[in-house]
Amino acid sequence: MSEYRPEGGDPACWAGLVCPECGAVRDAPDGPCPRCSTAPEVELRSAAGPVEETADGAAPSPAAPRARRRDRDPATGRARNARPRDGLGRPLPYGSPGVARAPEGVVRAPEETLVEAQRLIDAGMPFHAHEVLEDAWKTGPESERGLWRALAQFAVGLTHAARGNTSGAASLLQRAADGLAAFGTPPHDIDTAALVAWARRAADDPARDLASPPRLTSR
Repeated sequence: MSEYRPEGGDPACWAGLVCPECGAVRDAPDGPCPRCSTAPEVELRSAAGPVEETADGAAPSPAAPRARRRDRDPATGRARNARPRDGLGRPLPYGSPGVARAPEGVVRAPEETLVEAQRLIDAGMPFHAHEVLEDAWKTGPESERGLWRALAQFAVGLTHAARGNTSGAASLLQRAADGLAAFGTPPHDIDTAALVAWARRAADDPARDLASPPRLTSR
């Protein structure tokens, strides 16, 4: 799979690359599914959502067509969907109460990343855990990128399993297992042996109960 990078050069979010219909992984978030050709989901903006200003700085009249403007992370200015999300990362209408998301691009020590990701997984929020792990993938040393990417894929697999998308769960868990197995002896006490074994079993039988994955570390 190609590593699609949107504006700013950061790798695309894995959670947005999984087709909700068949579970295949897209090459890019705005491309059709390579397996079933399903088009990406178009998010309709509510009246409370962002609108593009006119050239003179005024908002368009209610009768005027709305121009789409990309949401931005307030902390970094990077493109990021601002719709609130539930505990499994599913988008809610603008203005709805949702689960707070971690700001994007936070640089954490590896131990802090693992503790926070484990806390979120234990709380039933693997989508939010994957965002923490993706920060480590995007900001960590090059020698560890493959490790953090595989852990992010693992969390996305858990997310799709909890959403009932068994095909997507199997696809991401298999990718996670392959990535972790290829990394060799990991740093930071990450328990790759337990994670790989569990992910491979889950990918082979995604209908099984995936509510109790192994811990990320052996501590």
